Amino acid sequence: MVMTRGRLRREVDLERVERAIEIAERQSSAEVRVSLSTFFWGSVEGAANRAFDRLRMRDTAQRNGVLIFVVPSRRTFVVLGDEGIHAKVGDDFWHAVAGAISGFFKKRDFTGGLVHGIETLGAALAEHFPFDPNADRNELPDAVDLGEE
Repeated sequence: MVMTRGRLRREVDLERVERAIEIAERQSSAEVRVSLSTFFWGSVEGAANRAFDRLRMRDTAQRNGVLIFVVPSRRTFVVLGDEGIHAKVGDDFWHAVAGAISGFFKKRDFTGGLVHGIETLGAALAEHFPFDPNADRNELPDAVDLGEE
């Protein structure tokens, strides 16, 4: 079944995901974004990298942006972290985050998977990039991206 933007909005509780992002970012100076894509042919990894660039994930001061790129119609996703966070957490961390999300996605619980993944990210990001109320600011929007209109 083709996943339209309207159906994406029905499949994922955007407000709940955005609240999870806000909470995670209150614990850390890192930035978390979620991008949901409609169905497309081609490489999910390639599309995730293009979304990472389009959403300006590399524009954070500490290079600690993280993107969860999801293609619900294909039941697949990619978690990408900028070089600042990747240098601190390594590949095993990204596999653990993916594992935290994938069980939910297998049951088509996209909202639950995203919220759980964001909570997992938030805890690790707080450890490596603690929130500083005197210096931190929200560098990227918290709104879930629904791709280019």
